[in-house]
This record gives sequence, C-alpha cells and structure tokens, in this order.
Amino acid sequence: MKTVCAFANAQGGTLFAGKDNAGRSVGVADAQRQLEDIPNKIKNALGVTVSVNARKAGNKTVLEIKVPPYSVPISLRGRYYFRSGATTQELTGASLNEFLLKKSGHTWDDVIEERSSFADIDKKSVRLFLRRAADTGRLAVEEKLPLPRLLEKLRLAENGKLKRAALVFFGKDPSKFYHGLQVRIGRFGSETDLRFQESEEGNLVQLLDAVLQQLDRKFLIRNVSFEGLQRIETCQYPMPALREILLNALIHRTYFGVHTQIRVYDDRMTIWNDGGLPDGMTLRMLNRPHASHPRNRLLANVAFLGGLIDAWGRGITKITEACTKAGLPPPTMEENSGGFLVTVKLPGTTQVTGQVTGQVTGQVTPQVAGWIVKVLSAMTFPTTSSAIQKLTGIKHRETFQRNYLDYLLNEGFLERTIPDKPNSRLQKYRLTDSGRKILAEKNPSGK
Repeated sequence: MKTVCAFANAQGGTLFAGKDNAGRSVGVADAQRQLEDIPNKIKNALGVTVSVNARKAGNKTVLEIKVPPYSVPISLRGRYYFRSGATTQELTGASLNEFLLKKSGHTWDDVIEERSSFADIDKKSVRLFLRRAADTGRLAVEEKLPLPRLLEKLRLAENGKLKRAALVFFGKDPSKFYHGLQVRIGRFGSETDLRFQESEEGNLVQLLDAVLQQLDRKFLIRNVSFEGLQRIETCQYPMPALREILLNALIHRTYFGVHTQIRVYDDRMTIWNDGGLPDGMTLRMLNRPHASHPRNRLLANVAFLGGLIDAWGRGITKITEACTKAGLPPPTMEENSGGFLVTVKLPGTTQVTGQVTGQVTGQVTPQVAGWIVKVLSAMTFPTTSSAIQKLTGIKHRETFQRNYLDYLLNEGFLERTIPDKPNSRLQKYRLTDSGRKILAEKNPSGK
C-alpha cells in the first residue's frame, strides 16, 4: 500500500507481485482471487484506481500492478509517501508542506502572506532592482508606477495583498515573517575550529550584495601580483562563480528550513542551502544542458526580470566555466543533510602539521605559497607585525591577524621574539627552521 501511494504521488509506476529482488519469477498463490482483492483493497485504502494483470512466466503467475500518477495528494491512513528513485519515502515537515503546495498548483513563494502590508516593502530595494532591470531590457515599467501596481505587475501581489515572494525579495525585515533567512559565514581552520563568523540578513536584493562584500572584505585572501609598477589584486575565488552559487542558494532554497551556510577553509569553500534538488532533477543532469526547474517560481521569475539569472538552466555551467578560467578545479555538488552543498576547492591542498613542531609535511598550494614565500623571503631579520602586514597587502588589521599572522605562527613558520609577552610593543617575529625549510623547498637554488 505504501508503494502504491508513493507511485501515485510521484510519476506513477508498476509494481510486480511474484518476483524476488533479483527479478526472478517466483509466482503468487491464488492469483485469480488476488486479481479481484488487490484493486478493491487499494481503492478502499487509498481511493486510487489501479489495473492488475496476471502475467505468465513459465509455470509461474506474476501480478502486474500499474499505478497512474495523480494530480491530487494521496494519503495512506493520514500519511503521505513519495517514490524517489528506488526508494519509498514518507513525507513529513517541510517536504510534506512543499509537496501539498505543489499538488495544489502553488509553490511556497506564491502564497498570500496575510500578516503583511505594503508598508513592509523596502522601497530602496525596489528602486535598486528597477535600475538593474532597466539595464537588461527585460522589464518595461512606467515611470512613477505606484508600488501596489508594480508588485502586481511582477505577480508579487494579488487583490491588494502581498505574496511571500514579495517579502523575501523586497521586504524591510523578512525575518519577521520567516525564520532562517540569514546567511551565516564562518572561517574555519578545521571542521571543529571556528576562527570567526559573521551573519547577514535582509531581503534577497540586500543579501546578494552584502554577502559578497563580506566575503571579499574579511574572509577571502587576495592574491597580489605586479605588471610593471601596477599592483594587481585578484580574489582567490572568482567572484562571478561565487555570485552564481549564492544566487542559486538564495532563490532555489526551501524557505521552510534553516539559514544558508558558507564555510571558508584554508583549501576550500562550501555553500549549503536547505532543500535538495527539485523533483525530476538529478546531479548528473546539472552538468548537461537542462531545463530550468525552479523550486520558487516567483522568486526565479523576478530574478530573471532583474537580470540576476537567465532562466535557461545554465547556472552550473557558468559556475564551472568561471572556476576553470580562474585555474580552479570544477566545483563539486551533492545533496547533503536535507540540502544542497557546493564545494569550490583551490588547486592542490595544504598539508602542513597542525602543531608547532618544526616538521613540515607535504606541499603548500600555489595560492598559499605565493604570500607565504613573499613574507618569509623578507624575514632576513626580526620584523614587526605591521611590516609583515604591508608585505601581504592586507589593509584590515583584524583580517591580517587572524588569516595571515596567526596562520604563520600556528604552522610554525614564524615565532615571537618575546614569546612570554605576545602583546608587547617591542614584539617582533623571526623565521623558524620550518619557515627556512619552506623557503628551501620553494626555491632550491637559493636565489
């Protein structure tokens, strides 16, 4: 009964009685009676009409139960089941809510929010959106169009009432209505070593800019190079790829769930949003041309009109191309903990002992080696922290302290000249044996 219910709620399917798990026909007892009993039992329990046929396999009789898909939700004793791949899953919580909305022809963002009014809309975010939309030519709006008329034109309002998508995209304080809209960013040394964190919240227009600025300003290292006398700074991760990943996480997430999480490590960066792939999508399909299957159709449509996405299912391709162009491996994607996880890695990995032992194992990645070697090469005599900070090109002192100086100290490349007084004004830093070994490995000729 659970399997029939699951098929009816999904794309339909065929269930065989009288075959084992290997597909061998073992037959059923009293097949003629069951041809009559099974359809009646299913009808009484589920309200579903199925066709049951007897098939001969040698001297065995196998029953073939064909279940059509149903456009209305089907339950078994008040519980709902869904067929995904080769498994029958019971739908609960957010999954059940989303399923029932979909069966009624709606998505979560298309529902009227009775608690809201037009006073809850941030007009500054609307103006910013309209400026961006004008650049794309996808949205023609009359000048000074009243806000209610504009939101109805965007299908974000109906009969003078706001839909959920309006608050998520343009709300003054969407968290007042829906929990978990924040984006939390953490800088990790390891899975259990959280060095510092930040949290951004607001509507989708605000979050997109705020999160990218926060990453660029505080969490990501900038690689420095020179062309003649001109200083060139590039982020270690391509911003177009991060922007596209963040857009996917914000637009295609499940808004019943928890906040979006960004974790920044020494060798990789992960972005996780609540909600797995939409029905009909697989991980294999993502890296091939595919139709767009937005979970939140209104949010996706407004994002398209604003020029944020192109609605052709090319987001993953654009992310991969941006990473490849920047010399990074293609990102990896997986369904994880009820959500969707994207991991972007730096080329190679840093394999340095976590203890200050003076023993260095493995190789340092080119991205890390660039600034490490630059700093260590200049350490011919004890140097102040401000002088080291100038070498890295990092202007924000806290970022330099946590992401650079602490790293060099923790990995044993540098040591304090006054170890018992770390905050002394006379404090300086000098090379350790491990630091000299790194220099020797990266520059064997000694030049």
